Amino acid sequence: LKDISLYAKPGQKIAFVGSTGAGKTTITNLINRFYDIQSGTITIDGVDICHIKRDELRRHIAMVLQDTHLFTGTVMENIRYGRLDATDEEVIQAAKMASAHSFIMRLPKGYDTVLTEDGSGLSQGQKQLISFAAVSKAPILILDEATSSVDTRTEKHIEQGMDRLMAERTTFVIAHRLSTVRNANAIMVLENGEIIERGDHEDLLKE
Repeated sequence: LKDISLYAKPGQKIAFVGSTGAGKTTITNLINRFYDIQSGTITIDGVDICHIKRDELRRHIAMVLQDTHLFTGTVMENIRYGRLDATDEEVIQAAKMASAHSFIMRLPKGYDTVLTEDGSGLSQGQKQLISFAAVSKAPILILDEATSSVDTRTEKHIEQGMDRLMAERTTFVIAHRLSTVRNANAIMVLENGEIIERGDHEDLLKE
């Protein structure tokens, strides 16, 4: 990454678009402190993240990745993984918010259906909806290519759930396609580790 400078105000949605290898995921890995930067600073509420313990930092960040991994266990347990003290009612509420409730109710045993082998009986879109439902109440949300492996109709469905998840959180969205980040407050276009354009959807279309 070279000369990257940006900020996100509380509750804003910031998007990163660009080709594979442009540096989009690197930025989100650095926010999580999966590795530390050699120069420059990343601050949350003015505090340098190097001074925040990793567990404490990550408790405030929820992530949904392109590849969804589910655990062997019930649907209920998989969703609860995002917040271990959640009640059954809260789990069901989370599934409704993520647009996952209706398909879960159609599974053989609903929320008590046991998923094995990484959710082998579910479609990619269904797995993705379960992972959205599992998102903790962390104030920062990172979505890394979270809808890239589903068809456009499922994506529409997921987007409704995503909009509800993103309400009142500071969100970083990584996408290949500009269309998936239409309603972002600011879009950063990355190429070779640099921000080559920035603006909202309208600005970038004009450019």
